[in-house]
Amino acid sequence: MSKTILITGAASGFGKIVAFELAKKGHKVIATAQIYPQMSDLIREAKEQGIELIVDKLDVTNSRDIAYIHQKYDIDILISNAGIMEGGPIAEQPLDLIRSMFEVNVFGALELAQGFIKKFIAQKKAGKIVFTTSMGELWTVPYVAAYCASKHAMGSIAEGLKTELAPFNIKIATCNPGVFGTGFNDRGVDTISRWYNPETNFTPSSVFDGTAEALANQLDPQSMADTIVNVVLDDNSNFRNVHPKETEDFVKQLQAAAWTAKS
Repeated sequence: MSKTILITGAASGFGKIVAFELAKKGHKVIATAQIYPQMSDLIREAKEQGIELIVDKLDVTNSRDIAYIHQKYDIDILISNAGIMEGGPIAEQPLDLIRSMFEVNVFGALELAQGFIKKFIAQKKAGKIVFTTSMGELWTVPYVAAYCASKHAMGSIAEGLKTELAPFNIKIATCNPGVFGTGFNDRGVDTISRWYNPETNFTPSSVFDGTAEALANQLDPQSMADTIVNVVLDDNSNFRNVHPKETEDFVKQLQAAAWTAKS
């Protein structure tokens, strides 16, 4: 049965792949992007591939955009995928950068979700919301701790929604990617150089040694996109969906070790 699905952050990465895959399966997909040039690129690429897609503008930090989207569309499923990463040592990271990241990753995502939840309940619709979080929701990666904190927050919100909305038959799920080559991680690392200076910051530059090698070994994003598609369309999906399995196992080991970790 065809669903109407709105996805945020569809200009690139998982968002674009998932939007295209769901549209290929015959679903009505509203692919949203932050700025108009991204919309034009999406429209052109979908046309080139013969994919039927509705493309609209949605900056999740813009309340006018959010209100417009809430008013314009009735949907069955929301995929809350838009996100940004600001990297660097959290003891020195500028707070305005951390705040801006929380505005996108947490508050924008929650404001958008709240509006659609109200519509689901008013229409007595068994809707679903899928949040793209991160493996960083479940453990804190050094030097991207603030990003992980935003994903911890979104994971807690998602878990609260899952419990609180169960009486209304609204399903909530999270998808937690490992390290995939969408460009997202690379740009997150790039953000550090815009404020960090080894001559004035106390964190030594040596802590970033090996970053290039780690980024060179990122996974093909298609398998994560396939996982998101499966979660979106499965009425009985797990709440938490870490991929790949190796990352899930690693996270479980870290969480177990946390109980005996020293200060």
